[in-house]
Amino acid sequence: MEFRNHLQPTEGPDGSGGRPRLPLSRLSLTGRILIALVLGLLVGVAFHYLVPAGPVRDDVLVGGVFYLVGQGFIRLMQMLVVPLVFCSIVCGAAAIDTKTLGSVGLKTLLLYLLTTAAAISLALGVGNLINPGEGVDMSSLAAVPGDGGAAPLDEAAATNTMDTLLNIIPKNPVAALANGDMLPLIFFALFVGIVLARLGRRVETVHSFFVQFNDIMMEMTSLVMKVAPLGVFCLLARTFANVGFEAFLPMVKYMGAVLAALALQLGVTYMALLWVFARMGPLMFLRKFFSVAAFGFSTATSNATIPLNIETLEKKMGVDRRISSFTIPLGATINMDGTAIMQGVAVVFTAQLFGVPLGPAEYATVIATATLASIGTAGVPSVGLITLSMVFNAVGLPLEGIALIMGIDRILDMCRTAVNITGDAVVTSIVAKQAGRVDMAVFRDPDAGREVDEVRVAVRQ
Repeated sequence: MEFRNHLQPTEGPDGSGGRPRLPLSRLSLTGRILIALVLGLLVGVAFHYLVPAGPVRDDVLVGGVFYLVGQGFIRLMQMLVVPLVFCSIVCGAAAIDTKTLGSVGLKTLLLYLLTTAAAISLALGVGNLINPGEGVDMSSLAAVPGDGGAAPLDEAAATNTMDTLLNIIPKNPVAALANGDMLPLIFFALFVGIVLARLGRRVETVHSFFVQFNDIMMEMTSLVMKVAPLGVFCLLARTFANVGFEAFLPMVKYMGAVLAALALQLGVTYMALLWVFARMGPLMFLRKFFSVAAFGFSTATSNATIPLNIETLEKKMGVDRRISSFTIPLGATINMDGTAIMQGVAVVFTAQLFGVPLGPAEYATVIATATLASIGTAGVPSVGLITLSMVFNAVGLPLEGIALIMGIDRILDMCRTAVNITGDAVVTSIVAKQAGRVDMAVFRDPDAGREVDEVRVAVRQ
């Protein structure tokens, strides 16, 4: 949490002094989001246990105000994702030569797949160490309430690997834009950016349009982020008002296994990769990235964090925007390490719960299936439950196991989203550093990028 040092007057548009800032306005965005997160948790728990059930609590506040404001904020962020990602990738691809772009793209894809495979392998190991399905009373799980945020399992569609790869190429780019299909969107945006770079001065007007429209989207993002603390408060308050703590008790070993694996992935796997391949200090990285992780935790959607992630990497880490504008949207689509961890632990939990033996071949199948299933997965809440059905089918586990974990998935979804977006940022930093696109002076400066926390987006030329 950061504070300004003095009650200095703000500058007006002409540079003249203005009125002194109020204490609340001097609090960084990180601080405001963190306070909103804690208050939302406390208010939600108080509503669940202390406020009697009734129309005022359930319909007016929890199901009315909290739901409307929280989901309204999520929709505002989702509204910005498609045009922002499209313009950002077009501008980034147009600014990088084709050779560098190809090298960056290949390294990014390989690192994302590697970290996902490592994540689910780690989850299987932690699951077999903790044994979350042993000693669990099945009758205590039957009445576990849900949060209403999980996606229905019948939405899962069996898609083979070849179809997954072919779906990257859009049949209709306009339809991909309209539907928010991220991989086809990224593919088409890259194509447009590469062509703009090849044509150069002949398409200078079109290039300027994308640059200026990207500036417009970043300014819209800065305006939406000003209401982030309110949205975070309502999202957390509604979640804990609905769930409370009773739903966690029968699943405490399962939750412990997932959280342990997530912590190891973030604190060991990511930080080791960051230090070995980029020589960037893990503690400084975590300190500067905390606000993005907290935001991802509260929203439980990787896509909503894309603008803040890109801006933080540029302003606080010194990562070239031309790299991050390509790698971060791609990571929000295909890099689902937190989801892979949940799936690995869920496989062990369900197998132990129903007495289904799993051998080395089944574990290898789980690793391969979960890694491939992460490609093209939408970065939205609870989508991991959909892809989990594909993993269960691959090794013959009963789908009833998914229904048992749906009640507490919202809380774990928030945790794994924070891990997902941290993985995106770590891979981006590694790729950018190896391409010589990281300003280490900015990364080492503890005060760099304060304007990100205060939601001031610099106007680019």
